Amino acid sequence: GIARSLLRSGFTVHACDVRTSVTEAFAQEGGVACDSPASMAATCDVIITVVVNAEQTETVLFGENGAIAALRPGCLVIGCATVAPTFAVELGERLAAQNLLYLDAPISGGAAKAVAGQMTMMTSGPTESYAKAEAILNGMAGKVYRLGDVHGLGSKVKIINQLLAGVHIAASAEAMALGLREGVDADALYEVITNSAGNSWMFENRVPHILNADYTPLSAVDIFVKDLGLVLDTARSSKFPLPLSATAHQMFMQASSAGFGREDDSAVIKIFPGIELPKAKPEKA
Repeated sequence: GIARSLLRSGFTVHACDVRTSVTEAFAQEGGVACDSPASMAATCDVIITVVVNAEQTETVLFGENGAIAALRPGCLVIGCATVAPTFAVELGERLAAQNLLYLDAPISGGAAKAVAGQMTMMTSGPTESYAKAEAILNGMAGKVYRLGDVHGLGSKVKIINQLLAGVHIAASAEAMALGLREGVDADALYEVITNSAGNSWMFENRVPHILNADYTPLSAVDIFVKDLGLVLDTARSSKFPLPLSATAHQMFMQASSAGFGREDDSAVIKIFPGIELPKAKPEKA
């Protein structure tokens, strides 16, 4: 989605993905398909890593056929994964040692906003990185927050966002589970809550997945096992208590251990006993 958004903004965009079908389709739309991060980096001044975690970021940049070995001095890496703030700081230092620029720039908004170029970006890094990145950031995001010149600040804000997102999803699942247990009509409950003070963006967005029995992963349970884990690790390092986050993390852990880790994060509702979840609705003719 981000690559297509940049393409529409007039950039020449090279793309590499573990799924060759994705890059082949992108090439048909006017992009340039590359078979490895290294081949992509050899012709680019800016590399954007849009992956899940620190491990994948490490692989794309420093692994076999990784991008870093092919980048020229002065090139910029924009890191969009949700990672520990300490990882973002260390990565910035490693890249600086190779005369490369880095922007800590995690994203939020999902696939639809990525395609529309309306992502929210939480960024931090030196002035030189922003100078090189400005036009690109404007092409891929609707809102770009500049949070400081120190790497890690963007990642700190992102994991705080994930704290709220994870707790809201877990609370939404708990509320719907209680309603089902008490015999409340699930569709009616959704309608009432979305027009009442208890509503949240996550409730409004995720509960329809439950109502339609569609757990196709737009964001998986295991994403919040990881992200709430990062939240708790960060708080633990400063001995800061996060009781709600810890409970939500355990709920996602329970769902993952029950075999739902790769399902949509709304599948966390499946941990509740004694309820009958909505069945898939028949397709309209």
